[in-house]
Amino acid sequence: MSLRPPSHLASATAAEAAFDALGHEILAEKAAALGRAGQRVEETLARLRGNGDEQLRPRLLKEAAMAVHGYFIQRELCGLRKHDAVIREYNIPKAVLVRLGAM
Repeated sequence: MSLRPPSHLASATAAEAAFDALGHEILAEKAAALGRAGQRVEETLARLRGNGDEQLRPRLLKEAAMAVHGYFIQRELCGLRKHDAVIREYNIPKAVLVRLGAM
């Protein structure tokens, strides 16, 4: 003899399972987006550090500031509110942070 939950509970369980699957997919996409944003930060900071042309520097600072800003927003969407460790890890220059209003 097998037992089955009542039909009104069975559909709730299926709905919960679907919601869990959707929640898992959303979390995976948030993590992937955070990784892509971090990669953009690394790339823009590398271009900024590797360039000695003073005429190009304002544009590179702007690109780096936009990438860092996007990264900070994505971190906050993932529930990560403090950015101090990330600023140290990426060694984000003060000139970039000033453009964000962080300093």
